[in-house]
Amino acid sequence: MASTTDTAPPGAATPGTGPQVPPTPHDPASPKVVPARHYARWAAAVAVVVLVAQFVHGLATNPVWEWHVFRDYVFSETIVQAVWVTLQLTAYATVLGFLLGTVLAFMRLSRSPVLQTVAWSYIWIFRSIPMIVQLVFWFNLSALYEELGVGIPFGPVFWSVDSNSLIGTIGAAVIGLTLHQAAYAAEIVRGGVIAVDHGQLEAAAALGIPRLRQIRRIVLPQAMRAILPTAGNEIIGLLKGTSVVYVMSIGELFYQVQVIYGRNGRVIPLLLVATAWYVVLTSLLSIAQYYVERRYARGANRTPPPTPLQRARRFVRDLRAAAARRNQPVVPLKPLGDSR
Repeated sequence: MASTTDTAPPGAATPGTGPQVPPTPHDPASPKVVPARHYARWAAAVAVVVLVAQFVHGLATNPVWEWHVFRDYVFSETIVQAVWVTLQLTAYATVLGFLLGTVLAFMRLSRSPVLQTVAWSYIWIFRSIPMIVQLVFWFNLSALYEELGVGIPFGPVFWSVDSNSLIGTIGAAVIGLTLHQAAYAAEIVRGGVIAVDHGQLEAAAALGIPRLRQIRRIVLPQAMRAILPTAGNEIIGLLKGTSVVYVMSIGELFYQVQVIYGRNGRVIPLLLVATAWYVVLTSLLSIAQYYVERRYARGANRTPPPTPLQRARRFVRDLRAAAARRNQPVVPLKPLGDSR
């Protein structure tokens, strides 16, 4: 007869207790997982933080910066008017340059050898000549052509006007910047157009869509995704490149800064004024470029990532929700079986 006092086998459940799981013995052969320690990365981060802190400290404590002079001139009437002139030159050259560049791009893409040769020659010439040389040339156009007129080619002239009265200083600057910008804009637009799959045009032609509508409604909207990043970079470069017109004595930002520090000798703070305005204007153009690219990316990304403003709003909402949860009173749980 078996005894009732025999012990249960290992791992079996005993009365009044749960299943007993034997402890897992440590396997000396199993490797110990140790996270990687990036000492070089931490050292580089510390070095960068120290350098940035030293630079900021120098900005705040070095008297050569003369921040009081900077505050006096950064929003002065002369500087603000110069900024407005800079924006005007940038806007005119951007709009006219990209319009002409688009025409040149499609001339290069046409099947006419004459149009291809003319467009290629224009791009080659205006990309070869420095911008400052072009500006000086247009500024002295009256030395080459005293009068400009309208008439029959190689025949009589019906109407003429003096070159100096027709093309002033601002006009010469706009013409030089536009023609220079058009050469680069043409290649930017051409690169975006040839990036579109040719099958799109074949499908549109099969549907009987006119050629002009194919370009306007099918090619260009898709090409804009490839055009915009480079075009935005080119516009920012043009904004800073308008400083070259100082050789024409036009009152843009850099020229006015030169005039002011030529009078009072405060070179460093006045250059800092120009730098601050260029940084602000470039930042605004970069923000505009971001939202324009986001708009034209809707066809590829049905759910585009949130914008920085949307991320900030979501972060504030999460903080408020967490604070509201912390302020809610804690309701004690009733014990089981308590019907009250």
